[in-house]
Amino acid sequence: MAGRLALVGLVALLLQLTVISPITVAGARPDVVLLFAIVVSMETDPERGAVAGFALGLAFDLLLDTPAGLTALTLTLVGWGVGTAKDAVLRSSRVISLALVAVASMAGTLLYAGLAVVFGVTIEAGDLPAIVGLVAVVNALLSQPLRWVVRRSLGPERRSPSRDRSVFRP
Repeated sequence: MAGRLALVGLVALLLQLTVISPITVAGARPDVVLLFAIVVSMETDPERGAVAGFALGLAFDLLLDTPAGLTALTLTLVGWGVGTAKDAVLRSSRVISLALVAVASMAGTLLYAGLAVVFGVTIEAGDLPAIVGLVAVVNALLSQPLRWVVRRSLGPERRSPSRDRSVFRP
């Protein structure tokens, strides 16, 4: 199970590096590495989402010129936060899931930018709204196919028990 999920993460990382990163729209690039952490925490629990985010974020950090650990820290916090929000407040619904992915993508992008400033990386604040918007839209569009792939890689016994309930907790 963990091996299949790691393989899905590796494919997401390779897609990010070879296909997604060269695509630039208004100075912004989509971020499927962030989407992977969000989807794993939506399909499992906060701990597994944080671990998946840390592992893939660290692998991504080792390939970038940014401070090592910046993406890993961001994806760990996003994975844990999405899993906690999903378990504490929300139940599964397609609209709520898409909204959760969009909001988590926006929050993750803003968190990354804020942490980057703390670590001394220069950020163009004028480009930030376009980056946040593009990442949120693309991640929301790609979330359902990636959720299906992650769900299949986990198998039925490892899925979150709250994943199939209706909209709000009692």
